[in-house]
Amino acid sequence: MARILILNGPNLNRLGRREPDIYGRVSLDELNERLRVRARSWGLEVECFQSNHEGELIDRIHAAEGAFDYIIINPGAFTHYSYAIRDALASVNVPFVEVHLSNVHARESFRSHSVTAPISDGQIVGFGPLGYELALYAAAVRLGALQRGDSIEGTAGPSAGEDVGKGP
Repeated sequence: MARILILNGPNLNRLGRREPDIYGRVSLDELNERLRVRARSWGLEVECFQSNHEGELIDRIHAAEGAFDYIIINPGAFTHYSYAIRDALASVNVPFVEVHLSNVHARESFRSHSVTAPISDGQIVGFGPLGYELALYAAAVRLGALQRGDSIEGTAGPSAGEDVGKGP
């Protein structure tokens, strides 16, 4: 069974309460549970981790090598300036995709620059919690758990995309 590590950076523990017009009303716990259910329906195992501390995220990235097959990461504000997280991702032999709930390219100009996206398999932005499901789907296809064109719906119940927020 392929294993996927989902990493969330600073302030994502505030999902559902933090600027819900931008980030939606789904809590991080709800999002994580939806991803676990979706992953199980596709024959994947998911581990979720959130930290407001750069070093803890780096330690998790380092520990992922040999333990996980893929990383889905929302670095939060670290996206824009953490060369340490970028270097950690580059130092391990684990592919990753970068996810952002809001469309970072339609917000303040500083948010459109990512130091991690250039070394990622891709970047998914602006779809709220559904973006994580899209990233999980992409990982499942890349890992051979699903074939391109297989339904994203599976057996996981309601889509995490139900509450995508109203922000850009």
